[in-house]
Amino acid sequence: MPTLIHPTAVISESANLHPTVQVGPYAVIGEQVKIGAGTTIGAHVVIEGPTEIGSGNRIFPGAAIGLEPQDLKYVGAPSMVKIGDNNRIREFVTVNRATYAGESTVIGNGNLLMAYVHVAHNCIIEDSVVIANAVSLAGHIKIESKAVIGGVLGIHQFVNIGKMAMVGGMGRVVRDVPPFMLVEGNPCLVRSLNLVGLKRAGLTSEDLAILKKAFRILYRSGKVFSEALKELELLSDNKYIKELHEFLSLSLGSKRRGPMPGKISYKFHSNQ
Repeated sequence: MPTLIHPTAVISESANLHPTVQVGPYAVIGEQVKIGAGTTIGAHVVIEGPTEIGSGNRIFPGAAIGLEPQDLKYVGAPSMVKIGDNNRIREFVTVNRATYAGESTVIGNGNLLMAYVHVAHNCIIEDSVVIANAVSLAGHIKIESKAVIGGVLGIHQFVNIGKMAMVGGMGRVVRDVPPFMLVEGNPCLVRSLNLVGLKRAGLTSEDLAILKKAFRILYRSGKVFSEALKELELLSDNKYIKELHEFLSLSLGSKRRGPMPGKISYKFHSNQ
């Protein structure tokens, strides 16, 4: 079966496309690009390599994937973009390669990136993430599975967003977003648990009850954050509590942005 390529498309001889890949009018696919079975490339899409794209993806018109990072430190290194399976990448999304040789910008499986999303160098988007229109991700951001990001939003470099978190639109994110939480504002603050998202993800009433206790400890008790974190560690052996504790502990590390405060801001030190 021949590759379904529009006659106006320009495809490098060294590109590796599965025979079931469809390529629309005026698309440009460069060297060192590999695209898996059943992926559809829309009109005027530009894909440069090194880039690997899996199977069953739909890439809509005007998207630009695998171009050089917008980073002054980039000096032509053979970095990559790696995209998994069954993603929907809508109109005019941009996904840049990583900065240094051997590094990758990574998008997992089953994600929806709506129109005009920008994914900068070295970002990692896990699985089943929804990012709404006109969101800008700076470099080295990690978004964990099943997070939902509202539209027209800016996210600071090196921020981590936890699994099943919900970020409201029209704001800015400058600190790590803990898993399972709903945040919004400008700058964003933790407001509550993401109860709708957690229920949709299949968490039990027991899971939700223990997460509500954790939320009160972290964001309503007024405790110094280190004390609240110790109390959280002793709260339960529930797997979601363990994931929340691990995320927050790592967020306090020297190379992280630190955890996002709540509406009633916690103290990081006893003298604050």
